[in-house]
This record gives sequence, structure tokens and C-alpha cells, in this order.
Amino acid sequence: MKKLAIVSSHPIQYNAPLFALIANETDTEIMVFYTWGESSSSAKYDPDFGKVIAWDIPLLDGYNYTFINNTSKDPGSHHFKGIINPTLNQEIQAWGADIVWIWGWAFDSHLKAIRYFKGKKEVWFRGDSTLLDEPNGFSIKKFARRIFLSWVYLHVDKVFYVGTHNKAYYKKHRINDKQLIYAPHAIDNHRFSDSDGEITIKAIEWRKELGFQDDDIVLLFAGKFEPRKNPFFLTELMKIIESDYLKLLMVGNGPLENELKNEFSNNNRVKFLNFQNQSQMPILYRIADFYILPSVSETWGLAINEALASGTKVIASSFCGGAIDLINKDNGMIFNPKLDLMKVCKFINQKENNINTLGKRASLLVGHSYDKIIESVRKNYKHL
Repeated sequence: MKKLAIVSSHPIQYNAPLFALIANETDTEIMVFYTWGESSSSAKYDPDFGKVIAWDIPLLDGYNYTFINNTSKDPGSHHFKGIINPTLNQEIQAWGADIVWIWGWAFDSHLKAIRYFKGKKEVWFRGDSTLLDEPNGFSIKKFARRIFLSWVYLHVDKVFYVGTHNKAYYKKHRINDKQLIYAPHAIDNHRFSDSDGEITIKAIEWRKELGFQDDDIVLLFAGKFEPRKNPFFLTELMKIIESDYLKLLMVGNGPLENELKNEFSNNNRVKFLNFQNQSQMPILYRIADFYILPSVSETWGLAINEALASGTKVIASSFCGGAIDLINKDNGMIFNPKLDLMKVCKFINQKENNINTLGKRASLLVGHSYDKIIESVRKNYKHL
């Protein structure tokens, strides 16, 4: 049995179920080395949400893990020196790993682990970076970063890419096709399914409590109220579509919260809810007819996966890395938030798109599941 060491900063709601599946559905023994430290598993203050966040789904069940001592003076995943683990490499060696799978390089100890294990163990890598934010034209800074990243990826044997834009990013940094393994960004699709109809019943009740009528078209924005998410796109959209039937549900918190609430203070078609935890999200997506994500920068946008798995159509910015892989003419639209405001309005107003189907929805998500990742893991460790 091969031994797979996974190096990740902290328990994440999207990754934990996958780690459990790898542990239980492959012939691989795994150990997840969490590098932020034990404090990363407890409730933490999120400066973007402006509140303490504690996920209400289990993040440490079903797989083996250990928390590595982090000696950073300012621990966290928000900067390179936020994760410093003097004993990480030695602990991985002592555990007897055959494969070291690094999730993200941009921390002191993660980069050191990549370099240390090159040539000693099979080194795998996973990240979701894209070129979507990269400025056009030549610059010294851009050129230097390209050289540096190409050097970083010289130290990995296999790269598990998540989608089209992510693959293009790796190829730009000299990762060859033999090294590239498709392992799509995925969520726990089962958690967003509704086989017994209970989630739909709760969504219908919540929708009524919010004051939405059966024939209303409800747009949902759920996320951090921050510039990167571009929520003020929605203020412009609501000004153009003045029809009473169009409602907007804004869910979340963040630095732009007060400004957004002031902007919509006289608009009774707009409702606000505070941050909603993971157990509520399958219900929340079903309240809406469309989930809209107008971000100007988003490496993927896993909320798109969640909405589609809930049977809710998605209107997503072309600056969301996952949009090109997840969205088609049957489940939503992709738009440029800098150019396509009127196209979005037209799409919402099209009769074939704006019929509420709550209670009759099936998943609109195709081909993005944990099973695909498991399959890729299984194929590649068997080749060792």
C-alpha cells in the first residue's frame, strides 16, 4: 500500500470530504499534514466577513491528519511567512511517505517541502491559479514572476489541474502534458442533492418568509461583500430592470456591507441576510432562480458548483476561472462584467429562462465530482 502525504494549510469545507474518500476508496494510506497549526481547526475571525467563522459541517472525520507546529509570528494563510514549520519535512519522512502532495506553494514551508522532496519522493502539486488576472503586455515584474514560477514547478513531478484556465496557467509555466493530470474542482455534490425533497420544502418556506411571491424571479448573491466580488454590478442591474417581479437576495458580510445597504435602502425588492453557514446553503440556493457571481477576480468560484448541484441556474463573470468549464447554454450564462450589463438584463428577462421551477429541479452540474479526482489519484499512484 502506497503512503500519500497531503500537505495543506488548514481544514477546508471543500477538501475534507475528498480526503475522507481518498482514505476510504483507494488502496492508498493517507496522512494530511495541516501546516497552519491546531488553531486553524477552531473558529477564526475572518477579516473579510468581519466576524468569527466556524463551519458547521465536520472537517476532520474519515481520514488521518496531524497538525504541524507553526512558528510564524503572524500565523495564517494570508501571507507567505504565515506558515513556517521547521519540522514538516522530517515528520513526513518519519511517517514514511511514498508521495508528497502539496496543496499550494505560496507558504514558506510548502515551498521548502517541494524543494526538499524533489528527487527523494514523488512530488505532486495542486493549485487553482489562472492567468485571468495577469495584465496584458510586457513588464519586468510579470517576466520575473514567470521565471520564478517556472522554477517552482520544475520541482514537481505531477500537477493535478482543476480546469481549462488552470491548465493554461501551468502550460505557460512549462509544465508538460505528461505531467498534467485532470482532477476537476469539485464539491460534495451529495450534500447539495435533495433525494427526499426535504431541502425543497425548507426552501419554499424560507422563500415565503422573505416575502418573495411564487412568480417572482429571485437573484441570489452569496459571498463576501468585497471589491473583488464586484457586488455593485448588482446595483446597476437592479436600476435597469425596474420590474416588481425581479428580487435580489444579498447574503453575506464584508467591508462594502454598509455602502451596499445604503445603496439599496429605498429599494424594497432587495433583501439582505448575514453570512449563512454550510448547512444552510443547499436551502439558500433553491430559494433563487439564478445565482449571480459578477467577480472581477476569482480563481474558480466553487459557489458555482454548489448552485448548479442545487439545480439553480448561474450567471457568472468570465473572470471566474471555473465558469468556462461549468456553464453552458442550458444551465446559465457567462458574461463580462465590464461590458455585458445589458446582456445579463436580457438573459434574465427571457421567458424561457425566468420560469421558477422550485420543486422540480435536478442537478445542473455535469462531470465535476470527487469521483473524477479519486480516479485520477488511483491511476497515478498505481504507476509508481
